[in-house]
Amino acid sequence: MNTEVIGTNAGSVWVALNTADTLGVKQIKKMTKLKDKEVFAALGWLAREGKINIDVDPADEKDFIVTLVQE
Repeated sequence: MNTEVIGTNAGSVWVALNTADTLGVKQIKKMTKLKDKEVFAALGWLAREGKINIDVDPADEKDFIVTLVQE
């Protein structure tokens, strides 16, 4: 996986988040059809750019809740 692929996947994740506002990782995988490692690389890209917030899901501590940063 190279940076171009990660950037493309980050765009797909951003679009999913922009549509739904708040998603868990499982929901992101379902909406984007990406694999675990692809989702996590994309989330890392978006986090590094300051575009998302990531919190532990209080309902399922093994999952994360991801939201877009409101600019």
